[in-house]
Amino acid sequence: MRAFLAGLKLIGSRVNWPLFWGLSFFFVVIFTLVRGTYWVSDWLVAHHDAQIKTLKVLGKPHYTNEDDIVAAIKTADLNSFFELDVKAVHKAVKSLPWIATVSVRKQWPDTLQVYVVEHKPVAHWNSDSLLNDDGEVFQASSNKLPQGLPELYGPEGSAEEAWQTFKQFKALLAVNQFTLESLALSERFAWQLWLDNGIRLNLGREDKAKRVQRFIDVYPRMERPEGKVIDVIDLRYDTGLAVSWKEPTEQQEQQNNKSEA
Repeated sequence: MRAFLAGLKLIGSRVNWPLFWGLSFFFVVIFTLVRGTYWVSDWLVAHHDAQIKTLKVLGKPHYTNEDDIVAAIKTADLNSFFELDVKAVHKAVKSLPWIATVSVRKQWPDTLQVYVVEHKPVAHWNSDSLLNDDGEVFQASSNKLPQGLPELYGPEGSAEEAWQTFKQFKALLAVNQFTLESLALSERFAWQLWLDNGIRLNLGREDKAKRVQRFIDVYPRMERPEGKVIDVIDLRYDTGLAVSWKEPTEQQEQQNNKSEA
């Protein structure tokens, strides 16, 4: 008996127990991963035909009909939750005229969420397009457009600069009781402004802010011929300006009579 116990003690002293337990843990982990892989594979096969059953359109679109968004989404294959091409859904919804940005998300087990942000129209661009508040051009139409959007014109690629310039001058003129309605940038990058009282300002290509300020300073002191109203003020001079006159329209005559009264 003593000899047997002595033999066990000798064997135990030769076993590297940290290595033994380390290897045991390693094989247990490998076994668990293999079993888990088989389980996931079986689960995916069993749920391979899971379909999208619920569509959620988020973002409160104002100009775009929600039915049009759903119709765009359904151009993609919704028969498989796993195989759904999210990029195809994104592209289809983004192609709608009023949609600026799209976010598409799958939500297990059968839901597709589509969050949309529309363009915010701030101006008409070259008569046939619109500008959003980032100065980006887009083409869309709606009977819900705000009334009195300004008219902006310019060469291709100049929309953002035109919009930023319009905002700058609109604020400057508004402080001095003028209302800016329209702006144009020519192919030679010369600027023109139209005010709500019918006056057109020719600013040229250089020092446009200084020339607008010159108009603001000089306008109150300008002498007007009887029966005439200002048509164009040419500010393309280093120091002075030139004025063109015209016969007043009926609306302008009424406004003049009210101001005189």
